[in-house]
Amino acid sequence: MSKTGATTESTESTETITFREAIREGLREEMKNDDAVMLYGQDEEDGESFEVTAGLYEEFGGRRVRNTPISEAAQVGGAVGAAATGLRPVVELSFSDFIGVCFDQIMNQAGKTRYMFGGASEVPLVLRATEGAGLSAAAQHSGTVHTLVSHLPGIKTVAPSTPTAAKGLIKSSIRSPDPVVFFENKTIYDERGEVPTSDDHTIPIGEASIEHLGEDVTVVATQRLFSEAMSVAQDLEGDVSVEVIDPRTLYPLDAETIIESVAKTGRLVIADESPMSYGFHAEVSSRVVEDGFFTLDAPPQRVGVPDTPIPFAPGLEKEVLPNGADIKRAIRRVE
Repeated sequence: MSKTGATTESTESTETITFREAIREGLREEMKNDDAVMLYGQDEEDGESFEVTAGLYEEFGGRRVRNTPISEAAQVGGAVGAAATGLRPVVELSFSDFIGVCFDQIMNQAGKTRYMFGGASEVPLVLRATEGAGLSAAAQHSGTVHTLVSHLPGIKTVAPSTPTAAKGLIKSSIRSPDPVVFFENKTIYDERGEVPTSDDHTIPIGEASIEHLGEDVTVVATQRLFSEAMSVAQDLEGDVSVEVIDPRTLYPLDAETIIESVAKTGRLVIADESPMSYGFHAEVSSRVVEDGFFTLDAPPQRVGVPDTPIPFAPGLEKEVLPNGADIKRAIRRVE
C-alpha cells in the first residue's frame, strides 16, 4: 500500500525474505554503495546478535565490520566522533534496555551536536537496538523503550513492522544526515514478506503506510502488534471495517496520514508494545485530538504494556503482553 492506502502497480522485482534478512540486505547494499558505512558492535564480526549481520564481516573485512568492547558508552561515543569526521557508522546496541548506559552520548552528543555547531557538523549515525518481549529474557532484556528516544530533539526514531519497511528504512537511516535510532522487535525477525530487490528501494523517514483499508475504525499499530492488528482486521471483515496504519517512523511522526484516516473512520485505537503512560499512545492520541477532535465519534483507546518491568516467568510475561485479543477488545469499545 502507498501512504494514501491506494494500491500501487509496480513491475519492480521482489523476493520473499525475513525481517532479519531484509535488514541485512539493506546494510549490504549501503556498504557496497558507500565506503564510509561501517558496522560496530559487540558481536558484529561473527554476526551472532540475532544473526542480522551474519556474513558481512567475511564480505567486507575487519576494517569496516568491527567488534567492540562490551561498553555501550564507548561504542556510541566513538561512533559520534567517527560520524562527525565523515564516516557513517551503524552501531548495534544489542538490547535496547542498555540504552541507559549510553544515554548521555545519545542525548547530549549525537542529538545536539548539529544544533550546537549551527549545522556545520553533522552526525550521520545509526544506532540499531533490539527490543520487545515474548522470549522470557527477563526485565533487562525485554523492554520496549523507543518512546524514551522519540522524546529527544535532534534524533530520528524508526521502528519498522514489515520486511519491506525494514530494508527501505535502514537504507534511508544510513543516508540520513541526522542520527537515527533504529528499533527492531526481536520477535518478528523470522516474519517473511515481499521486499523489492532494487538497490534504489528506500522508504522516506517520517512517512506512514496504510496497509489495510477500512471505514469504521483506525488502528495505528507498531512492530509485533502490527501483524496482530492485520490479523484482527481480517477476522472482523464483514462485521467491522478496520483500517490499519503502520507508522514505521515514531519521530518524525506522520500525523497527517493518521488524522486523515480518523476523519474517515471516526474512531482510533493505538497499539504499541510499550508502557502506556507518557508514551507513543499518548502522542498519537494528542495529535488526533488537537487537530481532529470533532471527527472523533468515540474516545481513542490504547493497547500496550502495563506500567511494569517485563516479568521473567513465561506465564506472567504473557499476562502483561498485549496481543490481538486486546486490539479486538479495544475496537469493540469504540464501536
